[in-house]
Amino acid sequence: MNIDQLKQRYALDYESHSFQTSLVIHADCFEWMSRIPTESIHAIVTDPPYGVKEYDSEQLEKRSNGHGGIWRIPPSFDGHVRSPLPRFTALNPKERERIEQYFYEWAKLATQILRPGAHLFLASNVFLSQIVFASIVRAGLEFRGQVIRLVRTLRGGDRPKNAEDEFPGVCSMPRGCYEPWGIFRKPVPKGMTIGECLRTFQTGGLRRKPDGNPFEDVIESERTPQKERDIADHPSLKPQSFLRQIVYASLPLGEGIVLDPFMGSGSTVAAAEAVGYSALGIEQYREYFLMSLQSIPALSSLDSEGTQVLLQFA
Repeated sequence: MNIDQLKQRYALDYESHSFQTSLVIHADCFEWMSRIPTESIHAIVTDPPYGVKEYDSEQLEKRSNGHGGIWRIPPSFDGHVRSPLPRFTALNPKERERIEQYFYEWAKLATQILRPGAHLFLASNVFLSQIVFASIVRAGLEFRGQVIRLVRTLRGGDRPKNAEDEFPGVCSMPRGCYEPWGIFRKPVPKGMTIGECLRTFQTGGLRRKPDGNPFEDVIESERTPQKERDIADHPSLKPQSFLRQIVYASLPLGEGIVLDPFMGSGSTVAAAEAVGYSALGIEQYREYFLMSLQSIPALSSLDSEGTQVLLQFA
């Protein structure tokens, strides 16, 4: 589908902007997903805000002012300034219940717009993944495993708060060294083989690596490079070296549309542009939508370690 067709079919009456192969739209994803054609999206790759309060305007203002709120403003570590992180461990039972319902309602819409056999890759964290993944399955998608992004997040590993000197040999929780990404699939129609699903819907599996080896569920990843953070000042920015591998795998035939309904500054859309895929990005916060207009072309044009082989086959 070319960019004019994308815009005609998916922009609707929302503000939008097009790139070489992709379209970004300023909209609330719940509303937008409820309006687009059913069974028209071939894959979803996204890093959601978890539907609690970390992206409420009040909390974003606190983060900008360095006051924190739900955002933990961590100290520097080994000479490096650590990015603010949402304190998911501080969520109370009511907020966790809100997360469960949020993702259930969202996944129902995702199930509606995905083609049969289409995959969803969803970034999560060790505190909430069991809640989020269960909600998505309850909404009708199949759990197909996880991608483990091996990366030292610098989360955890702290000594007990206000008792650091008393218990110097204790950490309150492990130092985080991985990020789980849930893999889900819309069920293949009953009686249909994967081959038939691929022929009919261009979905059903994951794209192998260009060398013929299968996509793997453990990916060694760098932390997001400073050069990418300088382009897109978003607290949850993932590195292109990782995202391009996920996006590449999401379309088994290299055909179709990849959707990021929680686009942020557009890093997933940039990864799709880099590997030559058509993508849609939806963002409700105008600040991030406007940021994406500059960051997507800049991020997609970067050379990224480990992705050059993908580019030449895309």
